[in-house]
Amino acid sequence: MNLLYKICTKILYLLLLNIMLFNVSYAQQDILSMQNNIAEKQWLEHWKNGPQRLRWNELPLQTGDKSPDFQLLDQTGNEVNLSDYWKDGPALIIFWRHNGCSCGRDRAKRLAQEIEEYERLGAKVVIIAQSEPERSTIYQQQNKITVSILSDTKEEVYKAFGVLEGKPSQIVYDAPDEFLQIQYQAGVDLMNARRNTNGAVVDNPWLLTGEFVVDKTGEIRLAYRYQYCENFPDPRIHYGAIKEANRLE
Repeated sequence: MNLLYKICTKILYLLLLNIMLFNVSYAQQDILSMQNNIAEKQWLEHWKNGPQRLRWNELPLQTGDKSPDFQLLDQTGNEVNLSDYWKDGPALIIFWRHNGCSCGRDRAKRLAQEIEEYERLGAKVVIIAQSEPERSTIYQQQNKITVSILSDTKEEVYKAFGVLEGKPSQIVYDAPDEFLQIQYQAGVDLMNARRNTNGAVVDNPWLLTGEFVVDKTGEIRLAYRYQYCENFPDPRIHYGAIKEANRLE
């Protein structure tokens, strides 16, 4: 009788555990679905309005300046300081395009080839993205990204580092004319065609990107800002800047 009771109790416990896990997973899917819907609407609104930040109103951060610090959520939802990544040595901060952009997927592949050398040189790599932690987690898994992704949904860090938006000729330069002319219906058609795919259009389509090497004192050793979507830097530029930063030790 005692054995039967234990078996039944164990089965009941496992059933309840599975129900709880199912409910958590279902709730997470609900959150992701809501976030994706909002991000899609934001993309269309940005598309309709066109790029806004095409020029700097003041001199942007450059080599020799101190890097600003921010408290941000990583892909696990933990709050971290951006300075945590350079407090013990150099950091490479990579600003990302929106999650549906093929340029981001291409950068992820390049990063996978470069990361071993960055780590050998003692640098920490961190990504700044427009997505919330939940969406960042999915993106990280889909693109086999092994470094932290920090959420900057209000673009505050992008702006602080002087990362601008680009014109259509910098973002969709190889697309048909209706995209270069920012025709609203072209944006709607693209949004509908890519919905629920890895290329779903979300967030701000006009944001360019940038990559910055910061030493352990917080000084910027390299400020590289993209001039167009696929303007990927030669990683040897980063390697050299990281080596310079290491001479402080």
